[in-house]
Amino acid sequence: MDETEQRLMGAVSRADVVLSGYGPVGQAFVDHLARQGDKLARHHGVLPRVRAIRASSAQCWPRGGEPVPPRSAWSPLISLEETLERTAARVFVQAIPSSPALRQQAAKEAVEALRQGVHVVTATKSHLLGHWRELDEAARGLGVMIRISGATGAALPAGDLSRTALRGMGCETIRACPNGTVTCVLDRLARGDSLSDAIREAQRRGIAEADPSADLSGEDAATKVRLLAALAWGWDPALVRVESQPVIEDTAGQALGAVSRHRRLRAVAGASVNQPYLVRVRLEETRPGDPLHALDGPENAVVFGCPDAGDVTVSGGRSSPLGAALALVKDTIEVTAPRTGFL
Repeated sequence: MDETEQRLMGAVSRADVVLSGYGPVGQAFVDHLARQGDKLARHHGVLPRVRAIRASSAQCWPRGGEPVPPRSAWSPLISLEETLERTAARVFVQAIPSSPALRQQAAKEAVEALRQGVHVVTATKSHLLGHWRELDEAARGLGVMIRISGATGAALPAGDLSRTALRGMGCETIRACPNGTVTCVLDRLARGDSLSDAIREAQRRGIAEADPSADLSGEDAATKVRLLAALAWGWDPALVRVESQPVIEDTAGQALGAVSRHRRLRAVAGASVNQPYLVRVRLEETRPGDPLHALDGPENAVVFGCPDAGDVTVSGGRSSPLGAALALVKDTIEVTAPRTGFL
């Protein structure tokens, strides 16, 4: 262990976590912390530990170093307030599905955690769209933080760029392919697949969900750009109007036509400060040299247009449960790690 590692391990602080949601993303989050916790502590001076896991009707209390017990051994669900008090949690992590049915629950629990002085880290999108102002006010009132990297592009750190890294850079436009499913489907259409075959292949590869309608309609891409615009320009996502061009059966002809012109068809979500509160998702032929043209399969990319500084592009970060879980890990460290010197 070198001198830097010794210094970090000597100053390690605990970051006890309550996790809501134990689907693929939640499980990947717990597994990663179990495997990499010591390494995270050495590198970042903080050791995140999951002290409680909450599902729809039950919860469990993991013990350090022991595997999560089977669902049959979980306890009845108690209030979030009591759970946060019993664990003395510093972070409340949300990994529940972004469904309309769970929107109110996600919003209520996030606000409750914030009002108890607990940071919120979320990969859940639904409540961010309709309760942005309420969440922001609750966080500011008690000096705690909300981080949403997992909701803006899985492992792609586009949210960090929008929130802080582009401050003062004069960002005026956002142009993005933040949905790996639709990019993968469009590439399969360009190879001659039918839409149904392209979807099945994306599902076989674990890229597309069982119901990819939100991806193919442009809804998911629009949601992510709404959130990025909220971070970059202070827009309230609830007020943003969306115009979207979906991927349908006829899109196969457009994808093949683009290939014949040495281009690639992409579902591009865009926003501009010059057109406030509007996000458009359009099928666009991209040319070589365009960062969105270069995407491979489920990769994502966002181009932030900064006229004076030049475009800033972030790409990669494949869409997957592990990618979203790593975003949750990153945000958990970010809200709890020491902030001194270069750290």
